[in-house]
Amino acid sequence: MNQIRIHTLLPLLLLAVLCTSCSRNYRVEGNSSIISLDGKVLYLKMLQDGEWVPVDSGEVIHGCFRMKGPADSVRMVTLYMNNEALMPLVLESGKVKVSIAPGSLVAQGTPLNDKLYEFIRRRNEMEQSVEELQRKEARMVLDGANIDDIHADLEKQMQDKLTEMDTYVKQFIADNYENVLDPSVFMMICSAMPYPLMTEQVEDIMRTAPQSFKENPLVKDFLDKAKENMKLIEENKRLQESMAVRN
Repeated sequence: MNQIRIHTLLPLLLLAVLCTSCSRNYRVEGNSSIISLDGKVLYLKMLQDGEWVPVDSGEVIHGCFRMKGPADSVRMVTLYMNNEALMPLVLESGKVKVSIAPGSLVAQGTPLNDKLYEFIRRRNEMEQSVEELQRKEARMVLDGANIDDIHADLEKQMQDKLTEMDTYVKQFIADNYENVLDPSVFMMICSAMPYPLMTEQVEDIMRTAPQSFKENPLVKDFLDKAKENMKLIEENKRLQESMAVRN
C-alpha cells in the first residue's frame, strides 16, 4: 500500500516542481515596425558595478525578436542595440510584449512593466500639455494679441501643470520604494538635467525617502555628484561676489 502511494505521489511532485519552474521564467516577445532593425541583435543589459553587462540577446527577424530565461529575481534592465540604449524593461516572471515603432516604445504584460509604461505615458502627456501652452502663447502673439495680457494667464496655467507633473512624479517614486522602479524612475527624471544638481524636486524626494532608497548605488552616486556640484556653484558664486566688491 505504501509503495502504491509513493508511485502515485511522485508524478504529482514532479509536476509541481515543473510548474513552479515554469512560473519563474521571463519571456520577452517584441515587434518592430522599424525596417532598419531587421537583422540586428538586440541586447538586454543590466548595470553592474558601473558597467552595462549583457543579460540576454535576440536577433530581429522580420520585425520580431524573442528572449527568455529564468526570473529568479526581479531586475531592471535596458534594451540595447549595439551601444545605443533603446528603452527600460523590468525582467520579472511572465511574458513582456515589447512594441518598437517610430516615436513609440512600449512594454506591457507584467505588473511592473505595465506600471512603468503607464507612468511614462502620463508624464509624456503632461510634458506635451506644457509644450502646447508655450506654442499657444507664440501663436496668440503672432495673431496680434498683447503679450502682457496673455502672459500672466498662460504662465499660471503652465505653473499649475508643472506642479501637477512634479507631484505625480514624487508620488510615483514614493509608491514604488519597495521595488526596482523607484531608483530607475528617479534616474530617468534626473537624466534631463545637464549635470547632477540638488534641485527642489530632488530635495523633496529625499526628505521622505527611506534609507534603502538613498543607499541605492545609482541614487547615491547621483546625490554625491549633485552635492559636489552644488558646492562648486556656491564657491563660484562667492568668488564672483568677492571680485565684484573689489571692483
